[in-house]
Amino acid sequence: MEKTIDKETLLKRTMWGVDIYAHILRKFYPDETVIKVVGRDCGICKNPFAGGARTLHIWFERNSPVGRLSDETAYHKDQFGAIPDGTALDFAELYYKQSGQELLNTLNREMNLNLDRERTQYGNTPRSDIDKGPKFSFFKAPIKNIKSHKSITIRDAYNYIVGPYAKERTEKLRSILADKSRARIYKAANFDYVTFCGEFDVRSNNSVKKVSGLLCIDFDHIEEPEVLFTKLLNDEYFNTVLLFRSPSGDGLKWVIEIPPKELPHPFFFQAVENYIFETYGVKIDGSGKDISRACFLCYDPNAFINENYL
Repeated sequence: MEKTIDKETLLKRTMWGVDIYAHILRKFYPDETVIKVVGRDCGICKNPFAGGARTLHIWFERNSPVGRLSDETAYHKDQFGAIPDGTALDFAELYYKQSGQELLNTLNREMNLNLDRERTQYGNTPRSDIDKGPKFSFFKAPIKNIKSHKSITIRDAYNYIVGPYAKERTEKLRSILADKSRARIYKAANFDYVTFCGEFDVRSNNSVKKVSGLLCIDFDHIEEPEVLFTKLLNDEYFNTVLLFRSPSGDGLKWVIEIPPKELPHPFFFQAVENYIFETYGVKIDGSGKDISRACFLCYDPNAFINENYL
């Protein structure tokens, strides 16, 4: 007999249901990017229940304006009413022809959520999920602190960026940008940061514990950041993992996948630097060649995350 699965736990483990939509849509369109998450909007997707027409709007929103960040729900609406409006579980009912506990058990099994397994010493998360996806180090402010606080994933970073954690300090920084010295000091003292390239106990180029296979490209002082944002999302060569605006608001942070074993980090960075200049005519921050390069996390409700990292 299968263990009872808690609906709220399952929804939280599937990014409030967004993962459920992606899981089902991939069954119909396995070779396509089925969802693009920007902020809390997942765009207009193909609807398999409407002959594949791109009419299915998916998004997620807080259940309460004052609720916790995790208290959210993903919804869908077909632009022409091909299917009833509803949640991810309603969408799953259409596909699986199941409901209630039977449906939850199916989703838990197919999506490898392991909600029916024994809990471990790490808390509520099964051990098999703890090591899922590339990890990198998260550091508490100020920038002078070089001791890692913990290791996190792309999804953790995305939730931090679109959530309220850095909203107040981001707004404060942008209000004092006219005073460059004051802004620089404020940013260094108040913003948490990560090392996307890998995990460290102490941040240093010589002390990386494990590389992540990720590279963060800094675009500073861009004249039209929103134009470049769109171009990067559609880059034909590199797969965008995470893309968000910089703390100042006039730059971008572009996190991409790299093959960590093919070239030493500085050489691969230089290859990417040359590619970006030839393709977009933009010079990037050369400090990214350092594997321990710090990247400040700020507030950007319209950040993009690749669906494969949800």
